[in-house]
Amino acid sequence: MSERSELHEPATFRTSLQEWLAENDLTPPDDHSLAGHMRQFARVQKALYDAGWSRYGWPEHAGGLGGPAILRAIVGEEIVGRRLAEPGPYSMLEVLAPTMIDYATTELAAEMVPKLLSGEEQWCQGFSEPGSGSDLASLTTKAVPDGDRWIINGQKVWTSFAQFSHRCILLTRTDDGAADTSPRSPHASITAFFVDTDTPGITIRPLLTMHGVDEFCEVYFDDVIVGADRMLGKPGDGWQLAMDLLPYERSTCFWQRIAYLYSRFDALIDEVKRDGQIIDTDMGEAYLALHTLRCRSRATQHRLADGEKLGPDTSIDKVLLATAEQRLFDTVHDLLPGAIELDQTPWRTEYLYSRAATIYGGTAEVQRNIIARRLLDLGKE
Repeated sequence: MSERSELHEPATFRTSLQEWLAENDLTPPDDHSLAGHMRQFARVQKALYDAGWSRYGWPEHAGGLGGPAILRAIVGEEIVGRRLAEPGPYSMLEVLAPTMIDYATTELAAEMVPKLLSGEEQWCQGFSEPGSGSDLASLTTKAVPDGDRWIINGQKVWTSFAQFSHRCILLTRTDDGAADTSPRSPHASITAFFVDTDTPGITIRPLLTMHGVDEFCEVYFDDVIVGADRMLGKPGDGWQLAMDLLPYERSTCFWQRIAYLYSRFDALIDEVKRDGQIIDTDMGEAYLALHTLRCRSRATQHRLADGEKLGPDTSIDKVLLATAEQRLFDTVHDLLPGAIELDQTPWRTEYLYSRAATIYGGTAEVQRNIIARRLLDLGKE
């Protein structure tokens, strides 16, 4: 059996990765800015790619080394759980690379995916618009054909890390649907493109949120010219691309965020002990929420590794993540008086960010509606 084949076995892979991490110092510098986090993420990805670790679990035709998708989950868990990279930038890798592999031409995926896996580039996701967040089908950013190219006009918002990104997977409307009055016509006219963010006509404006970080951006498209070879899939495939992307957002991407939450739970235990407090039921409830989430997500990782197509059932994972994240930081608020209201600590930033856990990636209300209608068949009332 070759060394590569041996590493395809998850337990062996994890042990070998842990040994490699022990021998290679990827400790982040003392720079807690968003730009610092992005630089550290690129540094970690380059080291992992050069050593082969971040190529496992990805298909060989896109620059990977093969093996089950669960190997990617192990890398994310080890890297984010050790706080070598932050979960936000890491999540974009797990959301956008599979989408490129599934929808781009083989040649484009082979050219571009290694740039993302190696940390050479960062990409963003241009979906939400003012008035078209959870109601994605109402988006109005328009792409008009012009020979062998398309001209795009419109606005996106809540675009994570756009100011650091080299490319954007962008949803547009490619016709007004006037000739089709069926209920599904808004979906049928949505088309995806892979756009370089330095293209003339693109303006990126960071948005400062209440937790003091400009992670989100507004992105404006004014007569932006994109070649037809940058379309992902065919005209009208954009809605299906979005539906296929969301399960990735709630599978391997979640696994490494869970590792981050567990690391913060361990840090909370340490602080509570230093304060001489007793571990009480609040801590128990936070742990139970995290453990429930991890058990559910573990089953999702194995389904993905077995080649199953993930669907609306990942809305359960999203609801459990939001619940666990907010429960954890509510517990911080209760057990560390002043750590959030009075002190400039990481707990304050994380607590404020956790308030958005029931909004980002699809609101909790929308996820519960999906569970009710598509999984439990409860109808629309």
